[in-house]
Amino acid sequence: MHQALLEAERYGMDTVQVFTKNQQQWKTKPLDPVAVKDWLTELRRLRWQDRVVSHAGYLSNLASPDDDLWKKSVDLMTLEIERCEALEIPILVHHPGAFTTSTAAEGVSRIATAYGELFKRTRGFRTVVCLEGTVGAGSQLGGKFEELAQIRAAAIDQSADPARVGFCLDTCHMHAAGYDISTRESADAAIQQFDNICGIANLRAMHLNDSKGKVGSKLDRHDHLGYGTIGGKPTPAALSASGFASFVNHPKLARVPMILETPKGEDEKGRSWDAINLGLLHCLRTGSNMPATVTAQVSRTRPRNEKTPPKAPIRTESGKSRSRNPLKIADPRKP
Repeated sequence: MHQALLEAERYGMDTVQVFTKNQQQWKTKPLDPVAVKDWLTELRRLRWQDRVVSHAGYLSNLASPDDDLWKKSVDLMTLEIERCEALEIPILVHHPGAFTTSTAAEGVSRIATAYGELFKRTRGFRTVVCLEGTVGAGSQLGGKFEELAQIRAAAIDQSADPARVGFCLDTCHMHAAGYDISTRESADAAIQQFDNICGIANLRAMHLNDSKGKVGSKLDRHDHLGYGTIGGKPTPAALSASGFASFVNHPKLARVPMILETPKGEDEKGRSWDAINLGLLHCLRTGSNMPATVTAQVSRTRPRNEKTPPKAPIRTESGKSRSRNPLKIADPRKP
C-alpha cells in the first residue's frame, strides 16, 4: 500500500485516497504487518497523518432492509474502520446505501442504527466516517443535502459521536444530482446551500471530478476536468469560469483534502491524465495560464524504461499543502 503514497509524492500531491482492502469482496485477509509498517513509515515521513483518505468497499449497504445483508454490511464497515485505525487514516468515505424495497425513511433509520453499532464497536477510535453525496439514482440515498443532514442527525441520535460523523462531496455526483455547479456563481450558491443545511464544518473530504452526465441526469460517470458538463472545455480560461474554480479557491474549503477520481492512464500523446488534471487545477489556484512545460515536464511520473511499481489500491488525489494551499501541484518549471 505504501506505493500509493510514493506515487502521490511523485506527482507533487500531498494526500492520497486508498482502498485498504479489495473493494469488491466481502472477505479479506488481515493486514500484513510488514505492509502496515511500510505504510506508516512513509505516511509519517510525509506527515500526512491528518489528511489521508480511505474509501470503503462498494458491497456494504447500511440502508438495506434485508437483515442478513445489513449485518454483513455492518461487520464489513467495522473492519474498514479498524483497518483505517491501524493505518492511521483519519477519514473513511462511504456511500450511504440504497433502501431498495423499503422506503427512504426506513433506509435512513437503518443507516442510523448501523452507525450506533459501528461507533459502539469502535469507541475511542479516531477515524471519522463520512457520508458521500451521491447522484440520487433509484433508491440511492444521499443525493440531496437534506438527506445527508437527516442521516447524520439520525446517527447522532443513535449515540454516534458527532465528531466522528462527517460528509464527503463529489462534484460529479452533486452536478448529476441536480446541483448546477457549471459556473462559479451557481457553485457558490450550492456551497452556501450545503453550508446552510449540512454545515461546511462537517465537510471532511471532497472529490473533484467532471461529469459525463448533464445536471440532474442522475448519471454517475466521472470525466477529466473540462471534458464534462461542469468544466465545459479543458482550458484554464473555461475552467476558471466553472465551479471547479469556486471549490479550489473557497476560503472555507482551504483545509479540506481534495481527491481526483478521474480516469487513469495517458492521453493520445502519452501524457499522464493525472498530471494534466493537476496542471489545470494549479492554474485555477494561481490564476495563471497553463504552463507550456506542464505536459512536457510532468507528463510522466517515471522514465519510460522504469518498471511500473506494484499496483496499489489507489484512486488519485490532491489536497491542501502544509502552506495552506489546498492544491499543491509540482512546479512544472522545476526538474
